[in-house]
Amino acid sequence: MATGGQGAAASSAAAQPVHKYNFENVSKALLAGGLAGGISRTAVAPLERLKILMQVQGNDRVYRNTWQGLLHMARTEGIKGMMKGNGANCLRIVPNSAVKFLTYEHFSREIMDYRAKFDGPGEMTPLLRLAAGAGAGIIAMSATYPLDMVRGRLTVQEGKGGQYRGIWHAASVIMREEGFRALYKGWLPSVIGVVPYVGLNFAVYETLKATVLEYYGLKDERELSVWSRLACGAAAGTTGQTVAYPFDVARRRLQVSGWSGAAALHATANGSTAVAYTGMMDCFAKTVREEGVSALFKGLVPNCMKVVLPYIP
Repeated sequence: MATGGQGAAASSAAAQPVHKYNFENVSKALLAGGLAGGISRTAVAPLERLKILMQVQGNDRVYRNTWQGLLHMARTEGIKGMMKGNGANCLRIVPNSAVKFLTYEHFSREIMDYRAKFDGPGEMTPLLRLAAGAGAGIIAMSATYPLDMVRGRLTVQEGKGGQYRGIWHAASVIMREEGFRALYKGWLPSVIGVVPYVGLNFAVYETLKATVLEYYGLKDERELSVWSRLACGAAAGTTGQTVAYPFDVARRRLQVSGWSGAAALHATANGSTAVAYTGMMDCFAKTVREEGVSALFKGLVPNCMKVVLPYIP
């Protein structure tokens, strides 16, 4: 997404030739970002898995709250079970970051060149940085979506004898039994959810940062303390994810739509059934009709904890 740091970098580059990133520098940045992202995701993997399990479960809730859910996972599947799906999540960090980084830089260069040619100074405004960030986020998410789909299935399957033995086995089974298009189940709500998430994240971060600068009488954002930046980032991330959260619930439910491996999570008085949805709107309609509006926010608490924890030094 287009963060404040990316915006500042793009803005400062407007008055001079756009910096050309060589392969070595980009590789180092992606490697460092991939390692840092892998470590942070692994640290909150149990919360991430719990969030997804809560998102796809039906009315008879096995996972009732964060603490009970973590204890249930630990008791029934052990530490290894709490980390299910983390491998696929970590695997997609580098390609996702690479596509997002390079796409954002390309969009920024094109926009600045266009403005320099037709509209005077080739500067990136906040709105243009937001658009570039949203576009880069959508393209990166789309490019690595099959990994997210596989990760969703691996995360949801319970017990020690699951249908899928690993990332590549899951991908091959899904394509063989459901077709290649199944790897993109839930793609539409993911794309739509990027817009409010990126927009609110950016807007809240910039607003909070400006408020803190004014409150303390500071003139430059570089004067902000680390704690202030972390607090603004955590608040912005939580706000953006909360508003876009129903789309994330729809994504996860569509990823396991009709899959027998998720049937146990939809246990009812009539037995376990694999709930199937025809599309995003059908998913929203059935979820609200059968479980209420609150079902669109299942797993929100562990999700917010997962967002905030990386900001705590």
